[in-house]
Amino acid sequence: MLDSSLAYQTGMCNEFATEALPGALPKGRNSPQKAPYGLYAEQLSGTAFTAPRHANRRTWLYRIRPSTLHQPFVPINSGRWINRSEAGPATPNQLRWDPLPLPTQPTDFIDGMTTMAVNSACAVHVYAANRSMETRFFNDADAEFLIVPQQGRLELATEMGRLQIEPQEIAVIPRGVRFQVRLMDPQARGYVCENFGAALKLPDLGVIGSNGLANPRDFSTPIAAYEDREGDFELVTRFQDSLWSARIGHSPLDVVAWHGNHAPYKYDLRRFNTIGSISYDHPDPSIFLVLQSISDTPGVDTIDFVIFPPRVLVAQDTFRPPWYHRNIASEFMGLIHGAYDAKADGFVPGGASLHNCMSAHGPDAETFAKASTADTTRPDYLTETMAFMFESNQAFRPTNFAMETAQLQHDYFHCWQGLKKHFNPAQA
Repeated sequence: MLDSSLAYQTGMCNEFATEALPGALPKGRNSPQKAPYGLYAEQLSGTAFTAPRHANRRTWLYRIRPSTLHQPFVPINSGRWINRSEAGPATPNQLRWDPLPLPTQPTDFIDGMTTMAVNSACAVHVYAANRSMETRFFNDADAEFLIVPQQGRLELATEMGRLQIEPQEIAVIPRGVRFQVRLMDPQARGYVCENFGAALKLPDLGVIGSNGLANPRDFSTPIAAYEDREGDFELVTRFQDSLWSARIGHSPLDVVAWHGNHAPYKYDLRRFNTIGSISYDHPDPSIFLVLQSISDTPGVDTIDFVIFPPRVLVAQDTFRPPWYHRNIASEFMGLIHGAYDAKADGFVPGGASLHNCMSAHGPDAETFAKASTADTTRPDYLTETMAFMFESNQAFRPTNFAMETAQLQHDYFHCWQGLKKHFNPAQA
């Protein structure tokens, strides 16, 4: 077996090759007249055929049955996983939510999806599930899937093989790849960024140099592992913002071998090599960038996936938490583990916040008071924490559900009302 569990170098032209049976990968050609073991050759393209080599995404699959073999699709109820056109208007108000409740009725990953906010670049969802997708499979024809677990481990059984992820790990499922979410714990909850733009990639490091942030060696792709199962299964696809369903008489996870670079991958956020100031001032959050979806404008991304991991703050004579700020970017933030250093309370694991373009935000009154008088000759060790941000160059439109749910904190703005005037023109 060829092992493809090496680092997934996103955005590069590296290819991976893996076979579950020896010799299942054809030698020297992609589509021989007869593929080994009586398999079907099939190409899955994630970019235009003529995309530049460094940006071209495609994978050759050698499978038991071609992916054409299913009944016609019919539209189905999407539940709280809504069409982007159904979202409400964008708002300049700061928004924050408590965690959505875990389901009490049998609910899988698809049925447990709730859309919270959307724009033309992406949709942000939260999922809450208590059962595996036992007879259902899913693929997204519109976008790639960035999955961020907050509670419960998941096994992602994909056409290319299996990935297991837990809270503080992430996985990306490329556009069009069929997969099944299996729960490894009784309940699961987390976040999803549905990326409609360019595929996520590692950022260039610039003056940082050759090492730092998310290192390519820490990403991994699955090893080929096929299923030869027949039965009455359902194939659900996300197409043009709606859900469609087709009957399929076999497991679509029947790829015996594959090679290419349009493949799922995972990453452990705890391996992030955090860069920060060792002299003064709090650096911009871009220094915590894990993955980016680039736009046509250099230096402007449609989506940035940013994390705030455990780290040591040593900058002296500095307000160490994030400063008060208004951004041209819009920020949807979640908390995976522990506490976030810019909020004393109210922002808990599984919760979320939204600060749209130029909406002022920053530390609450209690955090400001504490940080303003802290002894900065000593380091702060932030250990029990893992927050993240889906940042976009476009404003997010919260869904009607997000604005009407009981989990919306209508008193969120109160956290800044205790900030008092300290201005004294007679004292610098």
